[in-house]
Amino acid sequence: MEGRRVRRFGRWRSNQTLLPVRVNRLSNAVSCWYCDCKSSILNEPLFRFGRRYSRFLKAWFSMGVGFSLAVLFAVTMILLYEIVQILCLYYGNTQMSNVMNKYLFGFSSTISGLTISVADIGYLCMSSFISVSVHELGHALAAASEGIQMEYIAVFLAVLFPGALLAFNHELLQALSKVSALQIYCAGIWHNAVLCAVCAWALFLQPFILYPFYIHDEGPMVLEVSPTSPLAGHLSPGDVIISLDDFRINNAQEWSQIIDVLTEHSYQTFQNHSLLENSMKSSSGKGYCIPYSLVEEGKRVSLEGNRTCPDELSAFITIPCSDQAMVDDDNLEVNHQRDGGVFHCFYDKDVLKLEKCGDGWGRLHSNRSSCFCSKEGTCFLPLLSTGVAWVKITYSSPSPLQCLHLGRTRVIEDNISKENPCVKTFVFVGDAISIKHSVLLTSYQPRWSAKFGAHLPYVLERLLMFTFHVSMILALLNSLPVYFLDGEAISEVVSHYFRILSPRRRRTILQYFLFGGTVASTIMFVRIFLVLL
Repeated sequence: MEGRRVRRFGRWRSNQTLLPVRVNRLSNAVSCWYCDCKSSILNEPLFRFGRRYSRFLKAWFSMGVGFSLAVLFAVTMILLYEIVQILCLYYGNTQMSNVMNKYLFGFSSTISGLTISVADIGYLCMSSFISVSVHELGHALAAASEGIQMEYIAVFLAVLFPGALLAFNHELLQALSKVSALQIYCAGIWHNAVLCAVCAWALFLQPFILYPFYIHDEGPMVLEVSPTSPLAGHLSPGDVIISLDDFRINNAQEWSQIIDVLTEHSYQTFQNHSLLENSMKSSSGKGYCIPYSLVEEGKRVSLEGNRTCPDELSAFITIPCSDQAMVDDDNLEVNHQRDGGVFHCFYDKDVLKLEKCGDGWGRLHSNRSSCFCSKEGTCFLPLLSTGVAWVKITYSSPSPLQCLHLGRTRVIEDNISKENPCVKTFVFVGDAISIKHSVLLTSYQPRWSAKFGAHLPYVLERLLMFTFHVSMILALLNSLPVYFLDGEAISEVVSHYFRILSPRRRRTILQYFLFGGTVASTIMFVRIFLVLL
């Protein structure tokens, strides 16, 4: 039967020639569920390049055969593991899905309400175009090195799934040796793997490449603040984050990591514990030494009746300390009974200027001992409910102008409390996770004062990261033993090496293998997306 392989077992009318194929007219297919756009403009340039450097390309794609077969074996083992889970031998174990989400797709299963921005859609489209182009270029060059020219390249949309394919003469492919055919079929996977390595290497070298123009890892700089962000009234583009709760922040990754830790602490409440005990857990025992004079001026509110502080005031309660001198002051009227007591209301800006106390500051201030305060004051802790965090954010601002000429990121914590027009501090009280993605940060600061080019490192970093993940996904997808993908063609060629089996038995085993791989792959990806939801 005459035919032409469209790299995925499509059957068409063949052309009996070993010369470069010149396609004058191509008809695009359009239907209710499928449409494509074909082009042959790159046929001759790629063929001439492949023939000119055929020796080098054959050696290059020979390495890709070993790599692709190893990946095919690995993904087959993953599918077998998935089938075992389906058979309830390890029912309910989602560890493999979590690993795939985190390292393959770049997501974590702990994220709920996952959203994607318009900019991320742009990065996804650009990275998909790059990854698919590199993939198809591998097939075209591998075929050209063997003397086979592609007939056309097509970009298609099947239902809602986009893709691309190359059309080759089927009989010419059948006439090739098995090794040569494997080189062609494995070339796309190999090129995607190389693209992943290039992206990873570029991400590693990016700080060194941009070093003459940008400062790296000396404090994340604010690029944008969402209008709906709770930090919109405090931070603005160009500000550099110095610390969160006196934890020094060096880059955007540390910003996310510390917010995750603060969020986890804010939910560490226990049943049958008093409000004071849960508040100490939520705030990690970080308090302030408030003078008695300020306590007397502050408003006292009873814990009974769930009364709250007026606007612009925050609630504080004293910490019971073993090393703090017990002060008998009838005016404080504070006790630490399990279901009673009072709390005081203070202005945040007044409290932030005071000395710190509490066991939570021990990791950052080694010269402090527990919650000891001077005789003129006592240690107070922010009174927080479950899920509410008290986050002290310190940052440097490029205004006034003299701040542009100072080393903003070299400000040390001991100087934060001093009068410095370049360093500002405010407190966020609420769900810490809400500020995690509401501010766009970059780990790079331009060495010049102008805002031009401030987004360039962030754009390059995001594009490289998206291209890395998309190219990895494309390589693994085409390695799967699934119908209509490269894994089908690779599996068919590999099956011919099992000569102890009859041709009919080989075809039967191949069909069972591909059918099982298709079903298992579908179930695995359904499980992954369900975990994301």
